Amino acid sequence: MMILSTTKKILLTGITLAFNVSLASGQNKEATISIDFSKTYQTISNFGASDAWSCQFVGNWPDDKRNKIADLLFSADTYADGSPKGIGLSLWRFNIGAGSAQQGNESGIKDEWRRAESFLNADGTYNWQNQAGQVWFLKAAKKRGVKQFLGFTNSPPVQFTINKKAYASGGKVNVAAGQYDAFATYLAKVVKGVEQVSKVKFDYISPINEPQWDWSDGGQEGCPYNNTEIAGIIRSISKAFEAKKIGSKILVGEAGSINYLFAAGDKPRKGNQINDFFKPRSANYIGGLPGVSKTIAAHSYFTTSPMETAIKARKALADNVTAIKGLDYWQSEYCILGDNAGEMDGNKRDLGIDAALYLASVIHTDLTVANASAWQWWTAISAYDYKDGLIYIDKNKTDGNFYTSKMLWAMGNYSRFIKSGSVRVNAEVSSSASKSLLVSAFRNGKNIVMVIINPNADDVIAGFNTGNAKVQFTASYLTSLADELRSHKIENSKEIIPSRSIITLTGFIK
Repeated sequence: MMILSTTKKILLTGITLAFNVSLASGQNKEATISIDFSKTYQTISNFGASDAWSCQFVGNWPDDKRNKIADLLFSADTYADGSPKGIGLSLWRFNIGAGSAQQGNESGIKDEWRRAESFLNADGTYNWQNQAGQVWFLKAAKKRGVKQFLGFTNSPPVQFTINKKAYASGGKVNVAAGQYDAFATYLAKVVKGVEQVSKVKFDYISPINEPQWDWSDGGQEGCPYNNTEIAGIIRSISKAFEAKKIGSKILVGEAGSINYLFAAGDKPRKGNQINDFFKPRSANYIGGLPGVSKTIAAHSYFTTSPMETAIKARKALADNVTAIKGLDYWQSEYCILGDNAGEMDGNKRDLGIDAALYLASVIHTDLTVANASAWQWWTAISAYDYKDGLIYIDKNKTDGNFYTSKMLWAMGNYSRFIKSGSVRVNAEVSSSASKSLLVSAFRNGKNIVMVIINPNADDVIAGFNTGNAKVQFTASYLTSLADELRSHKIENSKEIIPSRSIITLTGFIK
C-alpha cells in the first residue's frame, strides 16, 4: 500500500500547529479536539501501584536489578534524549502482611509468593526487620521522589483472627469484634515502626480489602466484612489513631467492584457503601470520624467491558459521589481480569500494545466518566503468566530477569506527567470520523497535559480548538508497538499521532 506524507496546519488562538503524519493512501482521518478550560472536574491526587506480592523477594535481589526496577516505577528523571527513565508513580501501596509467611505451609496458602510476613511476632513483640524486601522498595520510592505512601491490609494479623489463619472460613468475617481495638492498636504501631525503620510515613492506611468476597479458598490473605463490621473497625482505628497522634488518613472502601459503592448488589449488607459510610443519617456513618479520609475507594474489576456498560456504571458512580458534598472517589486497584466481554482476556502475559491500549482505555474512562481523583494499579511486579503486572520477573526469590511491558509505559503516559494537584478540564473529540479517539486534558497552574489514545488502524490528524486560551505544546511522549514513552520535542509545532498508540502532549498556557 502506498504511504503518503501529509502535513496539516491547525490554528490554536494565534498559534499554528503543524502535524506531520504518515497516512495510508485513501485512509486520512481528521479530528478536532476542543478544550474548554472553564469546565473543570476532579483534582488529581495520585497514580500508584502495589508492592504485593513480588517485592518481598525482589527487594532482596542484587542491587543493580532492584535499582533498575525501582527506576522504572518511580523515577521522574530523563535520559539525554529526553525520554523518561521511569513512569514517576506518585503513590506507592505497601502490603502490611498478616503473618502467613511466618506460618509457612501451615498457613494453608499453598503459593509461597502469596503469603506475607507480619511485623508482629507470635509472642506479641514486633520485629521491624521483617518485610525487608518491601521496606527496601519503600525507601527506593522515597529516594526517587514519590511523595505519597499507603499501607493496606488484606487480613488482620493471624494472632487476631478467629481461625488463626490469614484467610477466612465459610465466607464469614475472620476477626471478632473484641479484637477490633487490638487490630487498631497494631496498625498505629505499624505506622510508627515503619517510619522508624524506613523514614517513610504512611499518608494513608487502608484496613479493608474487597470485603465482598468470601476469601475462603486459601489463595491469598483476605478477610470478608459486611458494612457494619467495617464501620466497627474504622471506629476503633479512628479512636486509636487519635489517641496515639497518628496522622495517617484512613481510607474507606476498596470495594471489589465499583457497583458495590452505589448499588445493593448480590452481597447482602455489603453494597451501597457511599451512602452507608458517608451519609450522616446512616447507622454505619463514619465519614465524620477523626482521621477518616473524605474518600471512597473501589476497584474497577468486572466493569470495564463493553464500553457502553462501563460508562453507564461510572456515570452512576459519579452521580452518587457528587451527591455527598466534599467526597472524592479513588480507583484503588485494577489489573486485567476475566474475558472482558471478549475484548481482552486476562490470561497470559501480554508485553505488547494490545493490553496497553486496553489498560489506557480503562484509565481514561475512570478519569473522565467516574471522575476518579486517583488511579492505582494492582501488582507493580508480577511473576505470573497473567495480565497483572507492569513489570514481569522470573519466579525466583533471590535473582532473575525482569521484563517491561507496554502496560507499564501506557500507565506512564498518565502517571509520569499528570502531577498531584492537577485539575481535569473538559476535552472532547468533535469529529465523527474519529469517534474512537479517547482524549483527556489536565491543567496544573499554567502547565497543560493532554493524553490521546488512538486505537484506530489509521493515523489521525488532530486539530485543536482552545477557545480564548493561548496554548503552546512543547513535547510529546509516545507509547506504541515500537515505542516506550519516546520523547519528541515539538519544534516548529510539528507532531505525530500514529495509529494504535497512546501519546501525551505537554505544554503551557501563554
